[in-house]
Amino acid sequence: MTRVRLTRISVVVFCVVALCMSVTGGKASAQNATSSPEPIYNPYPPGILPSDLPSELARVLREVDSVEAEAITQWHAIPPPVVTGNPPILQNTGVPLVEILGKLMNYDRTISPNENRACASCHMPYAGFSGPIPSVNLTMIAYPASAPYRAGKRTAQRYTYSSYFPPLQYNATQGLFFGGNFWDSRATGYLTRAPDGEQSQFPPVDPNEMANPDTACVTYKLSLAPYRSLFEEIYGAGSFAITWPANVASICATPGGAAEFGGSATPVDLSPGDRTVSDNDYLHWAQSMSAFEHSLSVSPFTSKFDAFLAGKYKLTANESAGYDLFKGKGNCNSCHLDGRSTAPAPTAPTAVDTGVAADVTPVFTCFGSANLGLPKNPRDSFYYETSPDFLGFTPNPAGFTYTDLGLGTFLRSGYGSSGNPNSSWTQFAPTSDGQMQTSTVRDVAMVPPQCPTTEAPGPYFQKEFFHNGYIKSLKQLVHFYNTRDVYRMEVESGECPAGTVEKVNCWPAAEVPQNQDMTVGNLGLTDLEENQIVKFMETLTDGFTAPFPDINTYTGTCMSGGNASTQGNSTIISAVKLRELMKQH
Repeated sequence: MTRVRLTRISVVVFCVVALCMSVTGGKASAQNATSSPEPIYNPYPPGILPSDLPSELARVLREVDSVEAEAITQWHAIPPPVVTGNPPILQNTGVPLVEILGKLMNYDRTISPNENRACASCHMPYAGFSGPIPSVNLTMIAYPASAPYRAGKRTAQRYTYSSYFPPLQYNATQGLFFGGNFWDSRATGYLTRAPDGEQSQFPPVDPNEMANPDTACVTYKLSLAPYRSLFEEIYGAGSFAITWPANVASICATPGGAAEFGGSATPVDLSPGDRTVSDNDYLHWAQSMSAFEHSLSVSPFTSKFDAFLAGKYKLTANESAGYDLFKGKGNCNSCHLDGRSTAPAPTAPTAVDTGVAADVTPVFTCFGSANLGLPKNPRDSFYYETSPDFLGFTPNPAGFTYTDLGLGTFLRSGYGSSGNPNSSWTQFAPTSDGQMQTSTVRDVAMVPPQCPTTEAPGPYFQKEFFHNGYIKSLKQLVHFYNTRDVYRMEVESGECPAGTVEKVNCWPAAEVPQNQDMTVGNLGLTDLEENQIVKFMETLTDGFTAPFPDINTYTGTCMSGGNASTQGNSTIISAVKLRELMKQH
């Protein structure tokens, strides 16, 4: 597909041509499409964007292309199915065909307007299908969009085991929401009944992510994909029986949010019948992505802990001690369920856990949401996207005053989230403010083999944890749960008083102080006990009983030095100073 670019006059150009070329990449895509340089959007104060961003984006694209090529080979190795029965079944190879279609879609960069972002660009296997760029995880938090350098507001959430989350539901007895996907649970699964499938429908048309201006653009690009015949084999020969308007290529090569679209979510002019076909194809996109995420390629239950449950692995002394703390004094198991009972707990300190494994495939989450009282992270690039880019789009008019209320914002159908499909839920928004999804602990410690840990001094692979990336190591994560209320201070990040160390004995004020989960914050764990819990969490990394697929695709470098307690602290920038820089920028 040769893309037709509209001629525009850039209001501000923040880069030289060489930099733009390095960002968009010069390699032709699988569909032999060509990409035009696009002016860089850079409203950020100094220090927000990492200096190696262009080269790191290019590296990830090379890795994405390599896995896409692998997936095409895997597809062609699958024997054709025998169509039989009523309803018709793709006998023998239907499951692997749907799963490989999802994989092909996941690594297809040509789905984005500039053909420079695949879903996998923010979710690579060696990071547990989370953010693949260490420097981004240290600095700007959210990943750059197809329109460089727009960015969203949250970390790239892992989607290992995301297919196990049920559709969002309010439990009136508990007074809590359970299920859904995304940090704010906005992928409810109300239509697809598979929240992870519905989740896959958001980023392709999010202007701060893949940035297609219309879901029909995804259908159009699928109709040009080298795996079109596979899609039709699964979903029918008439899947792409659509009459496309003459300007469809031009529209779909323009990132969403462009002023010329006038706010329309359907700028591709289709007949009602063709729009229905396209919408059905987009549901099939979701079904295929869900199949891939549920497959053994993503969610395989192959960790040390799984082997332990099967009686095929004995936990080390530190791992065993960490497990006892995880389901006891640390109270982790009250939200990250391991399929056994939790004891002792703050409400029953003398209780003894006599439970046996009730679930041999525990997902280590309650599927609920909680406000953990995390500080606001001033490194988040979203706070500084207050001016329009060259397409006339302003990602965040609220600037630094934006407060991420998570589930509460979604229930109100608020800015930065999506429409709430159930008005009866809206009444619970005030008590849900600040709540974010309780992620599975599985694969939280997954890293490339050459960078064997998330923890300094390493060699380690730098990750980011929680929805706003404030935490930079698992040690810090456990220490936060342990001491949040012991060392809480009414200051902003970067403003801890002299004599204290942020994330060690100073936790800045909560971004959303109401509705905080008070079952954590003062657990009384020793330094050794914190480290032992980290050791246990590492047993939940897949790839112990069988290799984790595509884990070896990382071609970047490892980091080393420092210690896990203060990991990433060198990149802290005072929130006060950042606001001052914004006034000068």
